[in-house]
Amino acid sequence: MAKINNVLAPVIDEQTKVLIVGSMPGKISLEKQQYYGNERNHFWGIMSHILQQDIPSTYDEKIAWLLDNRIGLWDAIASCERVGSLDSAIKQEVPNDFEKLLVRYPNVERIVFNGGKAERVFLKYFKHTFSEQVSYMLMPSTSPVPGKNVKSFEEKVICWQQIIQ
Repeated sequence: MAKINNVLAPVIDEQTKVLIVGSMPGKISLEKQQYYGNERNHFWGIMSHILQQDIPSTYDEKIAWLLDNRIGLWDAIASCERVGSLDSAIKQEVPNDFEKLLVRYPNVERIVFNGGKAERVFLKYFKHTFSEQVSYMLMPSTSPVPGKNVKSFEEKVICWQQIIQ
């Protein structure tokens, strides 16, 4: 099994209110050094629908667009062992340092988990750390790979709409 390091820095600034937490980027995202870099992932399309704005054309513009809408990104896992890109293959995870991040960015009000693995890893290490400071929401994974609770793109959009209300 190969050890994988998450090379993606958090996307966050002082205005961020909602922090979307994924598990660990897939192989394509790590190669591109871009969150949700696999074009098949539904993330950017879902964001376009819930923000009612077109998806910017470049990755840098996408990141600025999220930050302009007070939305940040990070992953629960800093490193792990994994073959392939599936969350189910993740072993020996090491969490990212959310304590340090949320002290530095205290305006985060809501942490939104992009799928069950992100939620399980985060809560395993930080369950009681931020319970008073932020609210938590679990959303269906934006991955195109069918999961336990298979949802269509349209159903995912309806669920994800809650993050900006």
